[in-house]
Amino acid sequence: MQQNDLDYTEDHLLGGRILLRQPVQGYRVAIDPIFLAASLDVHEGDAILDIGAGVAAASLCLAARVPHCRIVGLELQRSSVRLAAENIILNNMRDRVEILNGDLLQPPPRLAAGTYAHVMTNPPYLESTRVNQSQHTHKQLSNVESSVSLEQWAKFCLLMVRPKGTVTFIHRADRLAEILSYFNGKLGDIVVYPLWPSEGKPAKRVLVRGRKNSHGALTLAPGMILHHNDGKYTPMADAILRNAAPLCMV
Repeated sequence: MQQNDLDYTEDHLLGGRILLRQPVQGYRVAIDPIFLAASLDVHEGDAILDIGAGVAAASLCLAARVPHCRIVGLELQRSSVRLAAENIILNNMRDRVEILNGDLLQPPPRLAAGTYAHVMTNPPYLESTRVNQSQHTHKQLSNVESSVSLEQWAKFCLLMVRPKGTVTFIHRADRLAEILSYFNGKLGDIVVYPLWPSEGKPAKRVLVRGRKNSHGALTLAPGMILHHNDGKYTPMADAILRNAAPLCMV
């Protein structure tokens, strides 16, 4: 990719296990894709689809934790796909991770419906009618719904996952009811896992996972407290963020 050295930074995830190039301006990877990747219960040989893959942060974190899975990502923004390709090469994961450029409303033909053991996604969090648009197009597309609604995002996830496979979202806690409405009657064994910023504060993020063609009951998990009162990560959160530990949702 032909880019000025000032266009991106090189950062590390999972305690240095992952080297990540990402834009200087616009959307920057936070902790959400790391927790998303940590939450999947993946077995050897499983195929995973990462929808809205960005610069491949979640895909690479999952691949670092689970060596024998295959991950395909779908990302709309070409600039992110180019950086994702570089990140895959930098981390020597070309044989296990691939990010495709495409729109989930018109997905690439290579993405076959009903074939993925797991679908994970970190969709844009904000409705376009409720926020001031960012001056950075890259950040706006990453954070704010544009031509694709959250309902359409959920329908695509449900289309792509195989029977008995799982769909996992990380999203804003205040949109939990909306997410559950899209899963109702389509996924069972749903687990809602709150991420509490610190003790006594309401959750801002939730992980939501369900299983296709299952009729199991919904479980509200205890969730995880991310920070102590002094701002430091709790041991459980730190193990995930620095040591690539799994996040057990149940």
